[in-house]
This record gives sequence, structure tokens and C-alpha cells, in this order.
Amino acid sequence: MKLYIAEKPSLGRAIADVLPKPHKKQQGYIQVGNGDIVTWCIGHILEQAEPEAYGEHYKKWQLEHLPIIPDSWQLKPKYKTKSQLTVIRNWLKKADEVVHAGDPDREGQLLVDEVLNYLKLTKTKTAAVKRLLISDLNPAAVKKALNQLKSNQAFMPLSVSALARSRADWLYGINLTRALTIQGGKAGYQGVLSVGRVQTPVLGLVVNRDREIANFVSKPFYEVEAKLTLNQTASAPNIMAKWQPSEACQPYQDGDGRVVVKALAENVVSRIHQQPAQVTELTKQDKQQNAPLPYNLSALQIDAAKRYAMNAKLVLDVCQALYEKHKLITYPRSDCRYLPTEHFSQAPQILAMLKDSQLPLAKQLGDADPKRKSRAWQDSKVGAHHAIIPTTKSPAKLNLNNFEKNIYQLICRQYAAQFFPAYCYQQIKASFSIAGGLFTASTNIVSQLGWKSLFTPSKNSKEESTKAEQAIPTSAEDATPTSNKEDNDEQQNNNPALANLTQGQTLFCQLGHLREKQTEPPKHFTDASLLAAMTGIARFVTDKPLKAILKETDGLGTEATRAGIIDLLFKRGFLQRQGKQIHATDTGKGLIDALPSDCTQPDMTARWELSLNQIADKACSYGQFMQPIEGSLHGLVNLLSQQLPSSLQGLKSPQKPAYKKRRKTSNTKRKSSTTKK
Repeated sequence: MKLYIAEKPSLGRAIADVLPKPHKKQQGYIQVGNGDIVTWCIGHILEQAEPEAYGEHYKKWQLEHLPIIPDSWQLKPKYKTKSQLTVIRNWLKKADEVVHAGDPDREGQLLVDEVLNYLKLTKTKTAAVKRLLISDLNPAAVKKALNQLKSNQAFMPLSVSALARSRADWLYGINLTRALTIQGGKAGYQGVLSVGRVQTPVLGLVVNRDREIANFVSKPFYEVEAKLTLNQTASAPNIMAKWQPSEACQPYQDGDGRVVVKALAENVVSRIHQQPAQVTELTKQDKQQNAPLPYNLSALQIDAAKRYAMNAKLVLDVCQALYEKHKLITYPRSDCRYLPTEHFSQAPQILAMLKDSQLPLAKQLGDADPKRKSRAWQDSKVGAHHAIIPTTKSPAKLNLNNFEKNIYQLICRQYAAQFFPAYCYQQIKASFSIAGGLFTASTNIVSQLGWKSLFTPSKNSKEESTKAEQAIPTSAEDATPTSNKEDNDEQQNNNPALANLTQGQTLFCQLGHLREKQTEPPKHFTDASLLAAMTGIARFVTDKPLKAILKETDGLGTEATRAGIIDLLFKRGFLQRQGKQIHATDTGKGLIDALPSDCTQPDMTARWELSLNQIADKACSYGQFMQPIEGSLHGLVNLLSQQLPSSLQGLKSPQKPAYKKRRKTSNTKRKSSTTKK
């Protein structure tokens, strides 16, 4: 008998649906026609044991007990899913062959592996376990995956990586949460002060941003624009050129090169008035931009937050429904934006389905070419899972809610863009000499909208369409455009007359315009920009060598955990919303101030994520990762115990009622803040 163990019931049912009939659906499992059994976990049905499992004295929170470092790690069944563990145990004893069908990611790998280990599957059977990787719950995709079973042993490094993450988070969370909560209580704060190796640096990002804004002092700076025409009598078309200060102006500029002395800018304005402007340099360059890659979860969450003001948790929940309930998309918790080449054969069927669907997108797919292969199809960049794309199933007869429609439309559009031509344009840059000063102007002249035609409702003006698409994010970094970028975009799109210029041509400066501006503070975090910060954490790392090592995709947390981490910070009262903005509460600020800076900055967590990825790639061992963490806990606990957190004095816990109730019953129930990241 073959036993399939899926990660959750929906996946188990999808597997059973393509196995021999008739089926006998029982409590916690399905028996298929040939006698094989399909059962499932319900997410993690095992969890790390609480400290008291390692010693009764750990029930009481005391500094002298810290740090708590288990000699032999223990797991315990979750109370609500004990019965399902019993179902798996019973069938595991009878199974001749076991198929691991966890989700295709780090946690999905560990989730089933730890059950097999906990139930003491024999070494012989463990070595023979097969791995089933499913990213599309539609029958055809499941059948295909069943014909491509792999050895589960090949995925052990992924499992070890997840195990190391789980244990390290336990050590860090249990010990620092207890230490800070004990010290906070001595300072008068009656509440649990949860600390996590991911949640705390994320909170630190928001606290630091809030303070940077609060302490920001706006200062004026000045720019000069020249309004150029072909001659003195011409009124249109105009060219707006921007003054570029020379080296002689440096004493009058700030560290970012902005002119801060108004008299200098006024002098330039008066000098260029009614003066000839000679074209000293003119370049015309044909350029093209390929379609943005299909989505991974973070990129989708960022885009959905910008377009629909949907928070990360909501996007993930919607994606899970589209994947499990409606079977319209592939596995959503993906960190990859590339596709395996074997998926390219499905392109005609998926595109045909989208053309026949009732989505607004359907009318725009006339130029899609299913034979066009974009840079998205690269086997070398696909790991355990691939980018999120639509399946072949049509949404036409499904009753999707508005959230589901919006997210599905985004995923479909991003996929469809892979089959459109590149966005092509001519970039024109011109330099002008006016009264001895250098002025520049640029513009982009669109020759082919290509994939960008999918992203704009208006086709009346190519130039207008181009301007509308400046904000389309193709990476996490695009999620927080600066005002300078917006100014440059505006200048580029307002100078179409540059196309008619020639080198050496003389124009006429009708007038100079002085623009007085104010330096602006950074923006408060939003769901989109906070996710972008978490996925591109290298920008916030202070350690220069580490910053150089980290990739743009190395971030805080994983695709599967980021939404939950942000949501957790809100639930614990450390973050709050003001419209679309995310702010730290007084409690959140007090917590950050009470911790050593190493705990509140992303550097340490970024190192962890880097090492965890290296474990999965066999470039680092479990011991090499865990030993330094265990060693550092002694120093951190000692540091926290030496002083009381004055930053928490006078603050009330947002969880005060629940905390008081736990204190009256048992100190063992303070677990809510420990094993979470």
C-alpha cells in the first residue's frame, strides 16, 4: 500500500481526485480504488515544546534560568490536530511506500519530514520516501507531477534549513522575550514584550523611519529652468531645459548637489533671459524594455498594495483561495519569478483561455504571441517552486469576489505580458549652452508600446500611455519612487520637440524660471514600501561587507512569513495604521529602545537568512549556523539583565487584560510571543 501525506486537506483531495476510483472518504483520509491511502497534515501538526518540557522549573520566568538551550530538542503534537496525527500514525505502520506531498517550499518540506521522524519511520522506509511536488491543483497538473516523483532524500538540505530556522527562532524568541519581559515588569510595564529575530528588526525599520521624519528639518533649494523656442517670435513648441551647476557652484550647494543660495539661482535666471541657446550635444538612442517578470508573492503583494490598498495578509489569503478553492493559479507562496521551460508548452492553452474569459484583460490579448519566449523561462533560476501564473482553468463560470478578481487579473496580466513585444522607444538627450551655462533636456519617443499596452486603458496617446506606466514596478526597489524620479519623468515626457533638433542649432531662451523647492522627509511606510524593505533588506543593512554580499532578493523572513509578521506586529500593538501609512506605537518605540541595537537592526537577521539559504544549497551546515547563535544568547541575556528599560516606564500594555489573566492562572502560557519570528 502506498501512503500519500499531503500538507493540507485541499491538496490531499486534489491528489486523490486523479487516483483510481472508487474512493472511500473517511475521517482524515481517502482510500482510493487500488487500496492506496491519501491522508494529510493540517499545516504544522507538531510544534516546538515549551521550556517547561525541558524542566519543571522553567514554568517560572526568571533571569537566572536564561538562556534556555535544550540538549535534546522536543516536538509536541498540537492539541487541535492530535487526531489527525493518529490517523497518519496508523496508516504509516501499514504503508509499504510513503510519498511526501508537502508544499514545494522550505516549510512544506520540514512539515511532513518532522512528522515522519516523530512517528519513527524506519531508516529503510525513510530512505525510500518519494517527493511529490505540486504547484497547480488542477487534475492534469497533478497527474503530471505524480509521474515525476523524486527521491525525498534530495530535499533533505531544504528540510535541515527549515529545522535550523525553527530552532533558532525558538532560542532567540524564548530567551529574549523572557529577559525583556522580566526587566520590563521591574520598570513598571505589565505585559509581554515579544522579541523575534524578524519581527523586531521590521519594527525597528518603522520606528527609525518615524523618528527620521519627526526630526527632519526642511530646507529650501533652488533650480533654474530655461524656456526655449526655435526663435524670438515662436510660441510653440517649447523645450524646458534644466540648469546643471558647474564645479564653481559647489560652495553654494549641499551634499546632494542642490543649490541652496537663492541669489546664485536668481543670477542665472537674469543672465539667460532673452539669450541664444546653442545645442552643444545631441544624442538619439533606440532602447527597449522587456516585460516585467511574472510575480512571486512579495512582488504581487507590493503591487496589490499600491494599486488596491490591500495589505499583505489579505493578498496572501486571496491567493490561497485562488489556489486551493478555485484552482485558478499555481502555488502562491513562491519566492521565484522565473518559470521552467517545460511550462512553455502550456502557453497556447492558457492564453486561449484568457482570451475567452470575461476579464477586461481579454480584449487586450490580440497581440499576444504564444511562440514568443521571454527571459522568464530559465530552468537554472527555478528552485523548488516557480513564479505565480494562471492555470488552464477558466474563471468564466466562477463567482469570484472583487478581491479575487483584482488579484487574479494582476497575475494574468503579468503572465500575458511575457508574450508581447518589448516596449521600444527612442531616448533623446540634448545639452544647451546659454550665457556660458549648461542646460540639459531629454525625452522618450515611443515607437512600440508592446507589453505596456496591457497596463494602460488608454490607447489614444502613446506619449500619455508612457507617462501612465512610469510607476509599473518591475522590482521591489521600484515600490518607493522618489520625487526626483517623478521630476525627471515629467521633464522627459514634456519635451517632444527635441526630436526635431540638430547638433549646433541655435534656439532662443524666452525666459528663465526659478523653481524654489523644499527638501522632503522620507515617506512613512505603507504596506507596499514595508514589504519592499523586507524583500530588499540590503538597502537597510549597515554592515558594508554584508551589504555587498546580500542580493536584492535576500530579505527579512520568507515569502510565506512576511505577511504574518507584519500582521503580528499590529495584533501585538506595536504598529498602527493612519490611513495607508504605518506608524509605530509608543509601546513599539519603547520596545526598540529597550533592546541592544544589534537586535533591532536587520543585519543579524540578514546574516541568518543568508546562512539558511546556504544550508539549503549545501554550502553551510546545521552546526555552523546554530553554534554562534547559542553562544551569542549568553551575552544578549546578560546585557538585558544589567539595566532596567526606562523607555517602557509609564506605558500600558495593549494586551494588558490577557496578560493579567495568564498571570493569575499560570506563567506557562506566555508562549504566544516566543516561537513566532
